[in-house]
This record gives sequence, C-alpha cells and structure tokens, in this order.
Amino acid sequence: MPQPLNHLKESASQTAGPYVHIGLAPGAAGFDIYRQELGQDIAGPDAPGERIRVEGIVLDGTGAPVKDVLLEAWQADAAGIHPHPEDPRHADCAPGFRGWGRIITDFDTGLWGFDTIKPGSVMGRNGLPMAPHISLWIVARGLNIGLNTRMYFEDEDNSADPVINLIEHVDRRQTLVARKVAPGHFRFDIRLQGDGETVFLDI
Repeated sequence: MPQPLNHLKESASQTAGPYVHIGLAPGAAGFDIYRQELGQDIAGPDAPGERIRVEGIVLDGTGAPVKDVLLEAWQADAAGIHPHPEDPRHADCAPGFRGWGRIITDFDTGLWGFDTIKPGSVMGRNGLPMAPHISLWIVARGLNIGLNTRMYFEDEDNSADPVINLIEHVDRRQTLVARKVAPGHFRFDIRLQGDGETVFLDI
C-alpha cells in the first residue's frame, strides 16, 4: 500500500498571474484599498490637447482574446514633452500631466481602453523627430517577460518616424498603427502571435 504524502501539493506554474492584478491593480482584483487606482489618470483634467479614447483587445495565436492582461501606457503631452527629468523640457510639461497609466482588460470580454490626450511629436535620441505615439508595456499569462510596443495614429504622418522605419518588412509597420474609428476614438488590437502579429520592440 502506498505511503500517504502528508505535504502540500506544488502550486501551478504561473507567469504574470494570478497575483499581478492584486499587486499592480488591486481594484481590478476586488480589493478596495485605494481611493483611486494607481496609474489610471494619464493626462490629468487640466492638460491641454485633443482628448481621445483608445480601445483594443489583446489576441493570442489562435485569435482568441486574452482576458487577464495588464498594460502600462507612456506618452508625451500635446507639445511633445515627457514629464521626466531626462526630457530637457520637462519643466514646461502641461500642468498635472502624468504621462503614464495602468490599464486592465475586462475579465469577461478582454477589451481594454483608456482616455488621454493625443501626444505631440517628440525628438528622438538621434535628433530626428518621432511621430506622435504612445508606448505600451504588456504582461499577461503565458508571457515570461513583458512585451514593449508602440501605438501610432493613422491620421498622422508616420512615414519619417525613425522607429517605424527600422521595421524591415513594410507590411508589418501597420501593426503599430491605430485605426481612427470615430472622431477622437482609436482602435488598437495587439496580436501576440500568428497572422498580423504586432511588432514588439527590444528596449
């Protein structure tokens, strides 16, 4: 007769869960411990610029929505200034502009979204201007490390952007461009694998 094992079983292997939401966005996990969830306010109420809504879904290799994603968004203000000391103009950043936010997908539909202002063009490290964009960092189940990408806008001229032009396959550049679906409303779906896989950046 086998000897009984009187110890706890090993827990299931995890990548970015199940505790990622508890630690980084406790409100989404049902913990009401902050008056306001950290990182939800990207632009602030007083920042000048065009107010926009960005929405999308993260899709896996089979085309199914991934419903437990956490994204962080980083951007410049409408004048192209980041609220960070490494930006030489950071003292002139829009009042109350945070420049980053943390977004959770809806656990039932996989839809994520946030409100902000449309960023302005920023100067790259090589002295070349970059088209207006929002940088995104993505963590979810099955991802061993966070993924970095960018979201550009289809109603802007992205042709001279130095980062987009680093992408050798021209057709894949469109995976970084958000569609304008209505005035002030952009759609940006992120595909982790398969046809139309989003370009991810090694930074």
